[in-house]
Amino acid sequence: MDTPSCEYGVNDNSYKMAGEIAGLTQLVDDFYQFMDELPEAQTIRKMHPDDLTESRQKLAYFLSGWLGGPKLFSENYGSIRIPHAHSHFPIGPEESEAWIFCMQKAVAQQPYEEPFKVYLIEQLRVPAERITQACRR
Repeated sequence: MDTPSCEYGVNDNSYKMAGEIAGLTQLVDDFYQFMDELPEAQTIRKMHPDDLTESRQKLAYFLSGWLGGPKLFSENYGSIRIPHAHSHFPIGPEESEAWIFCMQKAVAQQPYEEPFKVYLIEQLRVPAERITQACRR
């Protein structure tokens, strides 16, 4: 990427570092490709529909707003409470780690600065942990 280093998490810096919606769409496509291919992800893949078209769009749109860009998820689907939206799934630590593992693989393929890759995975652990906690109840 030609974008210079910046302070992640401030304004839309993270969104821009991720390549805006085009970059996030690529990240999400790679993420779901790993989910389809990796044996470690079979359990979480089964929690998704066979056709991932809407799942891909929802995740890319969520990440857009979450990273400081346009609030595409709420504009298209309404508000979301991430833990509540996943509470009907049996998500424990193993499923959470499988999700993070797929995301780590996808992030590694992106043309992001290395520090941003580390930052992004650290930040993604926060909602992953919240989902795990919500699903334990």
